[in-house]
Amino acid sequence: MTEQQQPPGSDQQLTPAADHGEESYRGSGKLTGKRAVITGGDSGIGKAVAIAFAREGADVLISYLPDEEDDAQDTKRWVEEAGRTAVLLPGDVSDPAYCRSVVATAVERLGGLDVLVNNAAYQMTHETIEEISDEEWDHTLATNLSAYFHLVKAALPHLGPGSAIIGSSSVNSDNPKPDLAPYDVTKAGVANLSAALAQLLGPRGIRVNSVAPGPIWTPLIPSTMPPEEVEQFGKQTPLGRPGQPAELAPVYVLLASDDGSYVSGARVAVTGGTPIL
Repeated sequence: MTEQQQPPGSDQQLTPAADHGEESYRGSGKLTGKRAVITGGDSGIGKAVAIAFAREGADVLISYLPDEEDDAQDTKRWVEEAGRTAVLLPGDVSDPAYCRSVVATAVERLGGLDVLVNNAAYQMTHETIEEISDEEWDHTLATNLSAYFHLVKAALPHLGPGSAIIGSSSVNSDNPKPDLAPYDVTKAGVANLSAALAQLLGPRGIRVNSVAPGPIWTPLIPSTMPPEEVEQFGKQTPLGRPGQPAELAPVYVLLASDDGSYVSGARVAVTGGTPIL
């Protein structure tokens, strides 16, 4: 039985447990020597990406909310077990100054920056527009979309040819769920900003892509959705189940690695069969 959580949710309390590739992901050196920032890297998709990046040879800085320290420490342990450096930096990406400190700390502690993964996100379910406070609307946009802008702007002086930027969008970007309106808007924005950046930064040799996950089993789900939605989560997909964070990680590896050297401006669907437009 799935247990409800309070936002932002915890991997340690997630029932059933999510698969981040802890026992399954096998690296082959695709990111050897690269240095990456992953926001929301303590749990869910971000955690799976951090584990995969480390096993592919990358050092990582993990950005996360202070309340998620236990999850972040667990991610750090897996990265270090892969023989790579893990830098933890708690804070809130809705604060532009913190976004700039994320990049500055990565450059200082990792010796540079090659890959930026904008993944941290906030959502909350509401049945009516009237339920959504002005503060929640502003916070959702600041966390999910404005942070992407601030991170990219701070990172660009440190990125060069061969670098990669990846935004976590969503199937909701063009199949919006009406009870997640603020989240839907931000995820469409991530896809749109990624496509614009790919064109702006292509001449610099910097690739920009976004990933559009479908229903993925992370702490965000039982902490932001009502129990009846959680019980049916993912069953509406053609594959008939939610995805696991580990099933996203290989896509992020491709987009971060030299294997994806001609992939830019793409939005990659990992949706269990639900099409994106």
